[in-house]
Amino acid sequence: MTDLTKIPVTVITGFLGSGKTTLIRHLMVNSGGRRLAVLVNEFGSVGVDGDILKSCADANCPAENIVELANGCICCTVADDFIPTIEALMALPQRPDHILIETSGLALPKPLLKAFDWPAIRSRITVDGVIALADAEAVAAGRFAPDEAAVQAQREADDSLDHESPLSEVFEDQISCADIVLLTKADLAGEAGLAAARSIIEAEAPRPLRMLPTTSGVIDSRVVLGLNAEAENDLDARPSHHDGADDHEHDDFDSVSIDLPEIAAVESLNSAIERLAREQEILRVKGYVAVTGKPMRLLVQAVGERVRSQFDRPWGPGERASRLVIIAEHGHIDVARIRGVLSDAISGA
Repeated sequence: MTDLTKIPVTVITGFLGSGKTTLIRHLMVNSGGRRLAVLVNEFGSVGVDGDILKSCADANCPAENIVELANGCICCTVADDFIPTIEALMALPQRPDHILIETSGLALPKPLLKAFDWPAIRSRITVDGVIALADAEAVAAGRFAPDEAAVQAQREADDSLDHESPLSEVFEDQISCADIVLLTKADLAGEAGLAAARSIIEAEAPRPLRMLPTTSGVIDSRVVLGLNAEAENDLDARPSHHDGADDHEHDDFDSVSIDLPEIAAVESLNSAIERLAREQEILRVKGYVAVTGKPMRLLVQAVGERVRSQFDRPWGPGERASRLVIIAEHGHIDVARIRGVLSDAISGA
């Protein structure tokens, strides 16, 4: 039975662009009366996700309860970053009823769960549950790896998947650690896509898992919060590719931050990002862009060739500057080519 004196924590994990921030925004607005605190771990120096969440802060989750950790995966920097941040959240003037942790898309959840056994926090906090988000359309198509054709060829040639890419290992570790899997973007996947995604995840999961479809992060908070899983005491049931290793690295991925001038045409920028995904196997793009003549900030987020952009709020004083964070597998980032494609879009070439 869960110790009611401990603050419950929900770890929200999932691959790049699976919809973690969208889910947290929904939970912040529909918390079921809980006072929330949120820890956001981003990959790259531009705090896009944390800024999105702060823009919808309210009485149940004020802006000071939202903390960002950038430029370092918390599963790799537990002692330096994670423990002090959790201690700071627990020491807020008003004690949170529940803490949400959004991991980066590259994070392995199991090393993070092990951190909850640290003496500084183990008597005061418990892992209520691990929620893994899986983009149903992408999983159904094998797009948790960047080269869909190669992944499909591996499946057909080798039922044991002995030659999996680093991306699929990250995906499997996230699924293996989960208490619930949310099949996100269900509207894009359709029934056939949802069925295919379920089959793929069932084949990878070490135990039966609840899998629930969701669109735009909408789900009843009672379904995902209050699981009382005490996951930190159940690590043996959550196998990882990195079990037995003292540490792990994310050298399989690179990121670069690109500064841009103001743009005139949003569609040209979106087309350029689609081209980067197609030609250079870019996995993820996110950031903010200034558009000529527009007082609003353009939020840009892309997963592969799927690009979404929207004006989210006016620029603040001294904020107006365009910057994109670009993430790809190691060796696939050619900064000069990326700059060239983006420059062509801005100039209209």
